[in-house]
Amino acid sequence: MAEPLFLLDANICIYLLAGRSAAAVRRVEGCEQGLLVTSVIAYAEVMLGAYRLNAVSQARAFFRAIPVLPFDAGSGDCYAALPFRRARFDRLIAGQALQHDLTVVTGNVDDFADIPGLKVENWTLPL
Repeated sequence: MAEPLFLLDANICIYLLAGRSAAAVRRVEGCEQGLLVTSVIAYAEVMLGAYRLNAVSQARAFFRAIPVLPFDAGSGDCYAALPFRRARFDRLIAGQALQHDLTVVTGNVDDFADIPGLKVENWTLPL
């Protein structure tokens, strides 16, 4: 199995679960098993919505296919070194991606634009 290369942001997970981005679905389907993970932060965001929408079983099935990366001390250190922006879960996700040398996959690239050294791709756009 391949080492993870891509960290899926919450909005991409939601797009995939809801079938709202054919481009993202194609990109995910084209990835070798093991290349994709998501953050425990994104997991929490998605599960909050899943509980509110009574879609927990669908969300859990999704996360059985896309492993959830725990937030560790190294990720916390990377987060703490980022330029400060109050109340942004994206900063935690960015810290995790930096710690593990992963590319963040998101439809909201502007949320990550000011983070030095972070690799970001928007998979909602056609190739």
